[in-house]
Amino acid sequence: MLWFVELICALSLGGHAVAAQRGTGGFQPRPSCVPNPCHPGVKCTETPQGIVCGPCPDGMEGNGTECTDVDECTVKPCHMGVRCINTSPGFRCGSCPAGYTGPQVQGVGLTYASANKQVCKDINECEGLNNGGCVKNSVCLNTPGSFRCGGCKPGYIGDQRSGCRPERMCGDGQPSPCHEKAECIVHRDGTLECRCGVGWAGNGYLCGPDTDIDGFPDEKISCPELNCNKDNCLTVPNSGQEDADRDGIGDACDDDADGDGILNVQDNCVLVPNVDQRNIDEDDLGDACDNCPAVKNNDQKDTDLDKLGDECDDDIDGDGILNHLDNCKKVPNQDQIDRDGDKVGDSCDSCPYVPNPDQMDADNDLIGDPCDTNKDSDGDGHQDSRDNCPAVINSSQLDTDKDGKGDECDDDDDNDGIPDLLPPGPDNCRLIPNPLQEDLNGDGVGDICEKDFDNDTLVDPIDVCPENAEVTLTDFREYQTVVLDPEGDAQIDPNWVVLNQGREIVQTMNSDPGLAVGYTAFSGVDFEGTFHVNTVTDDDYAGFIFGFQDSSSFYVVMWKQVEQIYWQANPFRAVAQPGIQLKAVKSNTGPGENLRNALWHTGDTSDQVKLLWKDARNVGWKDKTSYRWFLQHRPADGYIRVRFYEGPEMVADTGVIIDATMRGGRLGVFCFSQENIIWANLRYRCNDTLPGDFDAYRAQQLQPDE
Repeated sequence: MLWFVELICALSLGGHAVAAQRGTGGFQPRPSCVPNPCHPGVKCTETPQGIVCGPCPDGMEGNGTECTDVDECTVKPCHMGVRCINTSPGFRCGSCPAGYTGPQVQGVGLTYASANKQVCKDINECEGLNNGGCVKNSVCLNTPGSFRCGGCKPGYIGDQRSGCRPERMCGDGQPSPCHEKAECIVHRDGTLECRCGVGWAGNGYLCGPDTDIDGFPDEKISCPELNCNKDNCLTVPNSGQEDADRDGIGDACDDDADGDGILNVQDNCVLVPNVDQRNIDEDDLGDACDNCPAVKNNDQKDTDLDKLGDECDDDIDGDGILNHLDNCKKVPNQDQIDRDGDKVGDSCDSCPYVPNPDQMDADNDLIGDPCDTNKDSDGDGHQDSRDNCPAVINSSQLDTDKDGKGDECDDDDDNDGIPDLLPPGPDNCRLIPNPLQEDLNGDGVGDICEKDFDNDTLVDPIDVCPENAEVTLTDFREYQTVVLDPEGDAQIDPNWVVLNQGREIVQTMNSDPGLAVGYTAFSGVDFEGTFHVNTVTDDDYAGFIFGFQDSSSFYVVMWKQVEQIYWQANPFRAVAQPGIQLKAVKSNTGPGENLRNALWHTGDTSDQVKLLWKDARNVGWKDKTSYRWFLQHRPADGYIRVRFYEGPEMVADTGVIIDATMRGGRLGVFCFSQENIIWANLRYRCNDTLPGDFDAYRAQQLQPDE
């Protein structure tokens, strides 16, 4: 007999009907829900037409008889970056990322997953009681998933390392008596100093605007000190306030500085009245101001300051020995000692133990070529044979007790029998002999050095080097001229004029690259000054130097006004870009065309110059505009940082730079093809203390790369 099966579909929503069987011989028994033919968990219903399976459970799809899991993660129910885990059935989301808060969502089905997505909200750490972990009174900046600490809030000064204190507080935590535009400085003896900020001048208790940043306010302010008087040149820095004719207009901005009715540009004695303009020797100076009226001497050099120029002075150094008999014509030496017999006295001999009558010094390091080894183990600028601490960095070469051993490597600097640090020390007056260690007030500082630590007769608050009796005040009156391109006559050498008792330098000529270098060598130092180009006719380089060891080894901070290709393409093409640049000079040729072009070029030049930093703004200096720079150099650790200000606003900051090319040296100023440059209100100060940002920089450098 033929058997057949007829399928009967039950119109049941979402269900599935199972057909009855029939054939010859009548109906067979109807299928039932026992055992359940549907997918586990799916309802089974018996109908006249057969059984019906309900819809698949949430989180599954199929016909009721067969159901498979749905992957809810395909609709991305979890917060970005949070792991979605598909389960059977359903899904769940992991925890919100660090810095966010929200529920750990889980559920079943696409509809639920789409309608109930996980939301992780950023935690604002800055709203907490502890300012997000930033120091009190500083700015806490919330960022997605995190935060960062900024600077101090308005009205506060400091940083994240030292804390933020009210702006008008002193470093000892006491309220500041200073003007709101002044800084309170606490000296080692506890005394306070108020110093007006950049762009302000006065005595610190009262400050007024100072447009040209020369230390004198634009208008007189009500305090008795000299630097409370009105600036006699408002827009030209003249920190000495020189005024030859006493007309209230400073020489720096007076068209007729001597008041003789003849303009400066035509006057052969700019600072001395001489209506007749008499000039017997026909040099550049009239007889009224010429210290050698009958002998040409445009440089007016007067070594012994007797008002008689060297060119016509039969005893140039004023030591009582006539020039033709004097073996050191420009250095006083009545003893005339000459140990090497080269007819050059030891006092002025660059090689006192090796004959060198020509005194040649190719690298300008003040050591004659025959005895110049250039072997300097510690890199402090002093060759080992002359270094009083050959294995310890001590560019200053300070030797307080004159025992031949520098203080940096001497356990007893003052030779009083009390070691500087070890028992029975430490010595409470390290630089002044005091074997009894008297200390009446018990403050740890011996009575003999309480106010003047180095015994140089200048109290510490005004002493620029309180621990070096050989350096007391900023003074560039004695300087070494270094010409960096001595060959050829395409340009002339720089002409330096020193004013304000050595605290201001003016360079008047469009010249070859050159330096004016002071003779004082420094280890750690802070160096600041006001920079001003007093012309609109040129656009080249001006700046300053530090760490000068010789004419092949120094750091230079230089500023170009506009982009320019150097006009001499030999020995190589050099392109100067506008902006401030910090370079380490280590030249294997020394002064000459190679170093000249390397200095002009913005970038590295092999075996000549390394560019350590360049201001990304590419902004040149402005004509007749004053800028203030601040340098911090700690050569023992290679720390360098330079900041530039235009008025009270900081316009450039190198940040922390670590470089150990030069481990200390001398300071000076730099020019290259730029005339009428003023470096005013110059200040230097010995300082070996590492700035607070050094540790933070080191910690950042030690963090592993992510």
